[in-house]
Amino acid sequence: MILSDNMRGAVLMNIAMLAFTLNDTAMKAVSSTMPLFQAITLRGLVTTAALLAIAAASGPLRLWPTGRDGRMNAIRTLAEVLATLTFLVALTQMPLANLSAIMQSLPLAVTLAAALVFRDQIGWRRLLAIAVGFCGVLLIIKPGTDGFDRWSMLGLASVACVVVRDLATREVSRNTASATVAVWASLAVTLMGVVGMIFTGWAPVSLREALLILAASANLIVGYMSVVMVMRVGDIGFVAPFRYMALFWAILMGFLIFGSLPDGWTVIGAAIVVATGIFTLWRERHRRGAAPLASALSDPKFSQGR
Repeated sequence: MILSDNMRGAVLMNIAMLAFTLNDTAMKAVSSTMPLFQAITLRGLVTTAALLAIAAASGPLRLWPTGRDGRMNAIRTLAEVLATLTFLVALTQMPLANLSAIMQSLPLAVTLAAALVFRDQIGWRRLLAIAVGFCGVLLIIKPGTDGFDRWSMLGLASVACVVVRDLATREVSRNTASATVAVWASLAVTLMGVVGMIFTGWAPVSLREALLILAASANLIVGYMSVVMVMRVGDIGFVAPFRYMALFWAILMGFLIFGSLPDGWTVIGAAIVVATGIFTLWRERHRRGAAPLASALSDPKFSQGR
């Protein structure tokens, strides 16, 4: 059976979202018995080594961006570290599906931030969709109610850090290879784990924990590689909405592995966030015309990261 470009793109996007969710699941599981910073360090060592190998195989790698690219990459790397830290701490304390639902607001947040910082044109329809989407986020975190989870604020902090990261990414020129940016981010997150271990210590690693770390690393790499492959096939209007499959996979993994399901308000809020996110994608495509998938997915709002 020969798949069309759109179907291949949809399959690859689903693989990427599943891989990122499996990475999150493995990290949540291993952090229940291993100090979080130790898990971050071990995963980072494996991931960084793999990224260096992949980058070396693809050609010469310039690891030291200079000038404005160097400054923007430094800001991006710092934001990556803070985004990873806030996300993983929140992940250890709250249900996977709830945190994933909060993270689905990222495309809305990046669209709004790009309009404020770079003066990107944004019409009233998308602005209204963003406002409605953030109302959906409020339904998920439920501030001022008995169902409020203070750890969800760390999830929102992670979204804010990813927004900074992605806006900085937009300012890094094409003279700096994507592999360079990825290697620096992975290395910085690993070093953050090493620093954190000074305070939390090191524990013996069991076979179960080693396998979970390897699973997290492998899925993180598969996720990144799948996103790169997605850029080469399909139409943005068909493929991009499949990024929200991450929420489905998070709900499924949360139930199968941790025995947890989101409550009704979280489901309603997540549905609002996803619907408004898809609408903003559609409006942006309508504004640009039938944009190639590669250029659309190179927009920061489609990036992933844990």
